[in-house]
Amino acid sequence: MRMQQKLISEINKLAREIGRGVNLMEVCGTHTQAISRNGIRQILPENINLITGPGCPVCVSSQKDIDAIVSLALAGIPVATYGDVLRVAGRFGSLDDAREKGARVFGVYDVVEALALQKKYPNLVFFGLGFDTTTPMTAWAIKKGLMVYSSHKIFIPAMQALLDLGEVNIDGFIDPGHVSAIIGSKPYEILGVAQVITGFEAQDILEGILMLLAQIKDGRKEVENQYQRVVKKEGNRKARNLIFEVFEISDGNWRGFGKIPGSGLEIKKEFSHFDAKVKYKNILDKVDFSLSKEPLGCRCGEVVRGLILPKKCPMFGKKCTPENPIGPCMVSLEGACHNFFSSKN
Repeated sequence: MRMQQKLISEINKLAREIGRGVNLMEVCGTHTQAISRNGIRQILPENINLITGPGCPVCVSSQKDIDAIVSLALAGIPVATYGDVLRVAGRFGSLDDAREKGARVFGVYDVVEALALQKKYPNLVFFGLGFDTTTPMTAWAIKKGLMVYSSHKIFIPAMQALLDLGEVNIDGFIDPGHVSAIIGSKPYEILGVAQVITGFEAQDILEGILMLLAQIKDGRKEVENQYQRVVKKEGNRKARNLIFEVFEISDGNWRGFGKIPGSGLEIKKEFSHFDAKVKYKNILDKVDFSLSKEPLGCRCGEVVRGLILPKKCPMFGKKCTPENPIGPCMVSLEGACHNFFSSKN
């Protein structure tokens, strides 16, 4: 606690020296949780603004992919995926809604559970989503014979897209610890903006903010690594090799952004017999994805781009609550809306 108080004092000192508004964006759902849980926004100086970016994998999953996986479930194909995804609604309802209609839908903790389910349901499809962190395990499971609908994404292109859009002036990024453990620190250098990779304890995040403010004060644009106990410059080469043995880079479809070039991961042709998009093309071709749109009034897309805080959405805390979520930002435990609601930010 004494160390945290010292960090806050040093943050206040640097904020005064900078003397202008500073926008720092965290781009990891676990950071969003930790910032909200520890009340970090409330203890920062007024001129230091923490913005939540597209760090929640469930939140940035496109409406098209949600509609596709629900369509497969309603067509009688058993579906397994992570628990948070089950409540994300699309044009045909959510996977939970499909289960209530008799579809075989299963929430799993990891791909090992999905592989176990496949023994009972041989045509089961795993809805694979997430960034560089969860993709290696999906790749491993595909090699073990798991059928997958891939919504996996590479994260750095989304950060570049945020900078290219220029909708929000981002002075620095709090880089994601989990993703960085896989890709390392070097890939972030292409972004040309102040960045610090941090861990997930309150002290980690405060140290990261202090390091960012020091860069901004000095006019530096570097990639620093506060999370050296886990993240190495070269990352986890074995995990990356496994990803690209099974997946190839494609354009990724992100909620709030649309297509981001080079940000998607599709299953390679040599593993196409485990690709649900190939095996069940006859079902998916019957779905008119031009009608796949965000729920009316939902501003989740603006939230993940850092344009608005959740409470700026007129449905936040009224029509849209964790008990009755309209958009995925309120569904997911890593979503900005869920965390702002739960912590009363």
